[in-house]
Amino acid sequence: MRHNLKSMEEHEKYGRREDIFSQAVRAGKRTYFFDVKETRNGQQYLTITESKKRFNQEDGKFFYEKHKIFLYSEDFEKFKNGLITAINFIETGEKPAEEQSEKTVDSSIKTPTDVSFEDLGNEADPQGE
Repeated sequence: MRHNLKSMEEHEKYGRREDIFSQAVRAGKRTYFFDVKETRNGQQYLTITESKKRFNQEDGKFFYEKHKIFLYSEDFEKFKNGLITAINFIETGEKPAEEQSEKTVDSSIKTPTDVSFEDLGNEADPQGE
C-alpha cells in the first residue's frame, strides 16, 4: 500500500495537472475542449484543444488528432480582442479601423500571406480536415 501512495504522490507532483474547470463544445467533426488548469504556484491558465476523429487507413483503426493551445492570464485580453476582431470580420466583412487593429496586433508580427493551412496538415489528409 505504501508503494501505491508514493506513486500517486509522484503522479500529482510530476504528472498532468487536474482540470479545475472543463467545457466541451461539439462542432461538427470537431470537438473543442476549454480546460482551466493551475500551475504549481497557483496561477490559472487555459488550454484550448481541438480534437478530430480520424481514420488510419494503414491499420484500419480510428484515432483522435489533437491540437492544443496554452493561454496564460497575462495574454487573455489580447487574445480575446484578437478573436473578437477576427470573428467580427468574418461575420460582417468589415475590417477594423487602423487605430483598433494596431492595438490588437503586435506590429513586429509579420502576416504569412503565402502559407495555406492546408499545407500544414498531414500528408494522409490533403484536404486538411
